Amino acid sequence: MTTTAPEAGRSPAPERPRRPGRRPLTLRRRESRAGLALVTPTLLVVVAVIGIPIVWTVVLAFQRVRLATLRKTGLFGELTLDNIDRVLHTPGFADTLWTTVLYSVGGTAGSIVVGLAAALAVRGPFRGRTLVRASMLLPYVAPVVAMTFVWQVMLDPQLGIVNDWGKRFLGWDQPVPFLSQESTALWTVIAFEAWRYFPFAFLFLLARLQAVPGELEEAARVDGATPTQRFRHILLPQLMPVIALIGVLRFIMTFNKFDDVYLLTGGAAGTEVVSVRVYQFLTARTDIGAAAAQAVVLAVVLLVFVAIYLRFFGARREA
Repeated sequence: MTTTAPEAGRSPAPERPRRPGRRPLTLRRRESRAGLALVTPTLLVVVAVIGIPIVWTVVLAFQRVRLATLRKTGLFGELTLDNIDRVLHTPGFADTLWTTVLYSVGGTAGSIVVGLAAALAVRGPFRGRTLVRASMLLPYVAPVVAMTFVWQVMLDPQLGIVNDWGKRFLGWDQPVPFLSQESTALWTVIAFEAWRYFPFAFLFLLARLQAVPGELEEAARVDGATPTQRFRHILLPQLMPVIALIGVLRFIMTFNKFDDVYLLTGGAAGTEVVSVRVYQFLTARTDIGAAAAQAVVLAVVLLVFVAIYLRFFGARREA
């Protein structure tokens, strides 16, 4: 192998002088700059769509603002704690908060239980399994307005099919007003929440069930374990992390839920949750400051519940 010498009479090219105080970019710094350039547009959109409204809501919560004076109110006007005090001491706040917690826990637990049962039912192979699995998603993908209308007609005391079957097969003496009676309205709304959002849990749980090694269940079956024992000691431990994740996500979503409750009952008959209360403060009273304060209190309560839940689940995982 030979090397070529530089041509005679030609001097080597002079090196470019480095600018004083400027270090050359390393590969890691170039990658960091490229990543920042790619993330910046998304970050700006998030700040504009989410960050600014949150900050403005917090600021309005500490100002005396009504709908008629909104345009005249500055961003850094007179701050006060009157809105928070009024929200906390308004009659019915504790009952509304308890209703929201009960609705969130019941809807979350119900959706997980129904989703788990559906995932176990369609786990094994059978004819038409793909069609059945696809039909499971119908409550989740259908428009909420259509679903609430169907439930209202179905539960109607005079025309509903539920009361008709109750009279025919269960011997009911009189129709039951499921959505206008305090003893049944909240549980009906919880049942609707569990039915409408069980496909969310169904998808996660079915995917995790498909990933469970079949050798574990086969070994337990050979050892004489019953189906209940196989579920309790093999499947359930595999599903617990997914169930915990679904529980956190669904609790957050349900705690802030507005449209389902409002479309079904309008917040009447003991079904007023905090989000409906915020809407009523904003529309019926045109009190923007009190509505914003109510939303801030709702967010703080939600953060406390989520922090407690994550702390408990994190301690269990570390143990």
